[in-house]
Amino acid sequence: MLTPSVLLIKGDPSLTAAAHHRLTTEAAAPGRPTRATGPRWGRPTTRSPPTTTARPGRLVLIGMDFRLLGPFEARHEGRTVEVGSRRQERCLLGLLLLDPGRVVPTDRLIDLLWNGRPPASARGAVQTYIGRLRGALHPYGVRIDTRGEGYLVDVTGHHVDVDEFGELVRAAGAVADPAERVRLLDRGLALWRGPLLADAADGELRDRLRGTVEELRLVAVELRAEAQLALGRHTRVIAELMPLATRHPSREQLLVVLMTALYRGGRRAEALGLYRTTRDLLATDFGVEPGPRLREVHRRVVAGDDRLDRVGRPMYEVRVRDESLPWSVGGHPALDFCNTLAGWGAASPLPGAEWLRGYRTLAVWAGHAGLTDEVAVNRLLHLARRDPDTAERVLAEARTLRADLRACLVDPADRRAFDAVARAAEVAARTLVFRREGDGRGRWWIDLAAGLRLPLHAAAFSGAQLLADPSRLTVRACPDERCGWLFLDGSGLRRWCSLGTCGGRAGTPCRGA
Repeated sequence: MLTPSVLLIKGDPSLTAAAHHRLTTEAAAPGRPTRATGPRWGRPTTRSPPTTTARPGRLVLIGMDFRLLGPFEARHEGRTVEVGSRRQERCLLGLLLLDPGRVVPTDRLIDLLWNGRPPASARGAVQTYIGRLRGALHPYGVRIDTRGEGYLVDVTGHHVDVDEFGELVRAAGAVADPAERVRLLDRGLALWRGPLLADAADGELRDRLRGTVEELRLVAVELRAEAQLALGRHTRVIAELMPLATRHPSREQLLVVLMTALYRGGRRAEALGLYRTTRDLLATDFGVEPGPRLREVHRRVVAGDDRLDRVGRPMYEVRVRDESLPWSVGGHPALDFCNTLAGWGAASPLPGAEWLRGYRTLAVWAGHAGLTDEVAVNRLLHLARRDPDTAERVLAEARTLRADLRACLVDPADRRAFDAVARAAEVAARTLVFRREGDGRGRWWIDLAAGLRLPLHAAAFSGAQLLADPSRLTVRACPDERCGWLFLDGSGLRRWCSLGTCGGRAGTPCRGA
């Protein structure tokens, strides 16, 4: 009698890597529980092989391969299995496979299959479809169980391309090497052969189903584009993202990466044109302005900021007017205000090292962060030279504000810190003026009449804006023990403040701030 054992078959292009570990010699006693030596998604599982009349010792592929990312396909041992003679039957199986291991209520299945307009016979039709699917899948060990008022498909020991895609995207978000990230995302995106359930679901149903899966697909495209930028492949990024930009004007990260790629490719006018088009679409369709990250990249493109040209070079600080400022990784001026000039080398200062070494640094930073203009910066530097004592007092207040702002961002329960920032913001609000920009839009600025307190008020008002914005819930802290910088993580997959610095050493994902 042969005992179950895992065999790997090489050279068969019809078998996916995820299916290789499910090749096993058939046990003499069909249906006997078998301990899988190759775990699914990295966890050991216990499964029962399908009942078969094959002779002991014959190679069989226990798991089926279900493909939903495109036309529906069910495959076994590299061959197509006919499952469901009707489109609605295949669609029903696809709906269950999108929620594997979970009960899908019958009412939801009816609503989705008939797009909210079911006939009187819908419930009976679903029962008939389930019976046919059970008959077709039983020989391959796939079970559809009735649980209360719904159905559950058990895919233990089988492969679903949607699951594999999700695992590859999550794995890519966990690696530091941009080349490895591109490799993993290439594998994941290659699983897409067309629209979700292309031949089983109509357009109306697909729009209702695609939310989570399509969102993950766009996140994968954005992550790959970021990694390609880190590898200097801006031409490829432009080719991949251009068709998506007009269809997804609200995806700020996609547009940030594309504008950066256009700038690096010497297409500055196109980058600015993309921003104008996006801003108009957002205003017309949603009644909102571009977010802070997109506005910041736009400002840098307009200013010809050389940081947008740097590829693959760690940048720990920015030199502006001979002042060392913290590298902008936060995605918001208030976060960059909190971040310190922490170094990554043995001779560099530890986290918490003071970069606000003088009032001049504070004033230059406010201009660099876009919280005031160059005219105001020049005036502030002049006033600081004339009244150094007042400048020092403002600097001390700025350091206190920074500590309070960081405290309430890291710990939302810190009421004392929040109240301190709130008081500073209320004082700052009384100095605001509304001015017309060159393109006809308006913007709030701290009035020059605030004098030396202008950058302090600007930082307080920026912090209050972040605390009032829903993006505040996406603030993360870099896990590197020598860093701790704060940044926005809208995708939920960003692990470090920078792949080029902390990403090369950190071994744990960022904690939520």
